[in-house]
Amino acid sequence: MNEFSLYDEVVKSFDALTQDLGQKENADLVKTRLHAFENFRESGFPTIRNEDWKYTNLTRFLKDEYALNLPGNVETPKKLIESAKIADFDCYTIVLVNGSWSNKNAELPKGVELTSIAEAKQDAKLAASLGQDANLRFFTALNAALFSDGLFINVKAGAVADKPLHIIHAYTSGTNLMVQPRHLWVVNEHAELSVVESIVVENTNIHIWSNTRTEIVVHRDAKLDHVMIQSAPPNVRIVNHTTIRQKKQSLYNNYTFTLPGAELVRNDLQAKLEEDHTETHLYGLYLAAAQQLVDNHTLVDHQKPNCFSNELYKGVLLEQSTGVFNGKVYVHQDAQKTNAFQQNNNLVIGKKATIDSKPELEIFADDVKCSHGSTVGQFSEEALFYLRSRGIGEAAARALLINAFAFDVTEKIKHAAVETHVNRLISQHIPVTQ
Repeated sequence: MNEFSLYDEVVKSFDALTQDLGQKENADLVKTRLHAFENFRESGFPTIRNEDWKYTNLTRFLKDEYALNLPGNVETPKKLIESAKIADFDCYTIVLVNGSWSNKNAELPKGVELTSIAEAKQDAKLAASLGQDANLRFFTALNAALFSDGLFINVKAGAVADKPLHIIHAYTSGTNLMVQPRHLWVVNEHAELSVVESIVVENTNIHIWSNTRTEIVVHRDAKLDHVMIQSAPPNVRIVNHTTIRQKKQSLYNNYTFTLPGAELVRNDLQAKLEEDHTETHLYGLYLAAAQQLVDNHTLVDHQKPNCFSNELYKGVLLEQSTGVFNGKVYVHQDAQKTNAFQQNNNLVIGKKATIDSKPELEIFADDVKCSHGSTVGQFSEEALFYLRSRGIGEAAARALLINAFAFDVTEKIKHAAVETHVNRLISQHIPVTQ
């Protein structure tokens, strides 16, 4: 009996998809899909031989079979959506079921337009913007070839949303399912928006693999706050690729929180500072447990002068979990007067837990202020002794120290209800006994 090959299954799925693409999409988008899939045929799924996947072995995740075609007319699981809402969070709620926008009658902020990618790709200009990258590989190439739906957000020039958007990504299926959501967000000049994303899954007895690609453009003097809360159950595999293009005097803040659960989480976050006087903040917290694999790859690409970036990622590794942090700050020759800071701190608590941390600076300008660092440690015995000497049990003392360690990241959240929600999720997984 031949061993199952997910690669072969994907190839068959794409061949079936291309049979009628010409009747549904414009020629440029079809051409983009074909080119992207040729890239995927050549690269396949990444292995540990690929430098950017050196510490992330996907072998055990590629042995399962997945349905690659989305089930049609999926009913929105209302109870599941209610469970995903954040207490006391005043926001506009947007629901995507298996990557497709389901509550299209939802109230929206003034000046903010939402369209499903399935509808937006009928527009020739938007379709062209969905396929500009030529050098896609691995999962980004797969997404570019197979995506069917997602969310297009357009914030009009000068519009300032009165409340955040809470985007709930709900997944439901009776069989293993791999989905390829594709999102495009555009924040136009002098506009402001805040987005919170979270994940919920209805059936925990099957495997869900979400391979998501999000492209964000933040135009001149625009601001975007972006919170990602990854608290999916163990049957979920998450691969996220997010690219942010920033224009003059724009501000982008990213907060990525990964909690115990999903057995695979890979976040590729790339911020491209394409014009001068831009500002970027990347904050991350990953709390991993069991045999969970959490991999954060970031790139801050300083292309022009007088820009500022600040990056702080913290990790807590419990039980037999594996963490990976690979962050690069790239400063081009034209990017004089760059201020760039990067720090990765880790607590390795589990006796069989591991962390691979690789902060990088690549600088071609001579008038810059750049620094990077990484720390790996365990609980401070002095701090534990201090707390226990005051009548605090060992488990409670560990919980206090983990919360204190995470505070540097959680306190950056600008919405009190979201901060409380994230802290509650953290507290559900501590105190712990190793």
